[in-house]
Amino acid sequence: MSLMSGAGVQAIRWSALLFVSAIFVYVLESAHLPAALLLGPMLAAILFAGFEKQVAVPPTVGLMAQGVIGCMIATTIPLSILGELARDWPLFLAGVVSVVVAACSLGLVLAKLQVLPGTTAIWGSFPGAASAMTIMADSFGADMRLVAFMQYLRVVCVSVVASTIARIWVGHSGTPLPAMVWFPPVDWLALAATILLIVMSFFVTRWFKIAAGIFLLPMILGIVLQNTGVMKIELPPWLLAASYALVGWTIGLRFTRPILAHAARALPRVLGAILALMAICGVFAVALVYFAGIDPLTAYLATSPGGADSVAIISASSNVDIPFVMAMQLARFLVILVAGPAIARLVVKWSGLRDATRVPLP
Repeated sequence: MSLMSGAGVQAIRWSALLFVSAIFVYVLESAHLPAALLLGPMLAAILFAGFEKQVAVPPTVGLMAQGVIGCMIATTIPLSILGELARDWPLFLAGVVSVVVAACSLGLVLAKLQVLPGTTAIWGSFPGAASAMTIMADSFGADMRLVAFMQYLRVVCVSVVASTIARIWVGHSGTPLPAMVWFPPVDWLALAATILLIVMSFFVTRWFKIAAGIFLLPMILGIVLQNTGVMKIELPPWLLAASYALVGWTIGLRFTRPILAHAARALPRVLGAILALMAICGVFAVALVYFAGIDPLTAYLATSPGGADSVAIISASSNVDIPFVMAMQLARFLVILVAGPAIARLVVKWSGLRDATRVPLP
């Protein structure tokens, strides 16, 4: 009887979590903020965690959702980007290195001021895809909750500012995005191959204990297999939405009241660091305009420290050089993807800071 009672309580809590998540997603989508399908469930889960309502995403299910997001990112990285990068590689190298150095420097300041611990401040400051940085940070010893707090706060700030600038620059908000079709026709064979790739990555990650492997392997293999025509990655919108929600819940449900209090105390200084990074990137954009002849809006979106997904949405409705913008954003993401763990460790080691795993956060 007690087991049935416990199952009943869990069913009620999950129903409530789904309902609150849907409300948050609706509000964020109405505000045209990117990543609403992940951010909404994460905020709902944080709310539940703050009220100490015990709900948990099964670990295997959460990991599979990370694999879906890895495949999703693979679909956004065409091999044609290599031609764009090769054509103007000194420009891209300078743009990527300057933004990464600025972000790491601000992360180091936050760590030195003890706003956030060790590598957590560095991972939270990395200007990559927010979901990717959060997932990888957890596998490399940083505090996933505080990294998510920093990353998604920056996503909101950058998206609002970039959208406003684009709207002012072009005089309108651009062509409206088409309505989402949640249940389009599905290539079931391709979907089966995509799921098989994720499942195989899951077992390889477990057998060989690869850090962030369930996210990285589907992404890396997906890029190669799809661009060489070996397979087609099929991710229906309903599967992506469910995966975003699962990852959001996984992150949000890890929050505790002490962590929420820590994030609230850190908010002013973290927000200051985000605004400082945005201003520095604005200076880099001005440099691109004057020294490389890039038009101002293209330069601003290319150097913007938001995620490539949000910048892509804004670029698509603006009169900018989209290949240049996306090449700069994706080049920066790939650099952080490959070098991020080493950069975070080196910054902590050289600065004499303690690693996040040794800081007694709850």
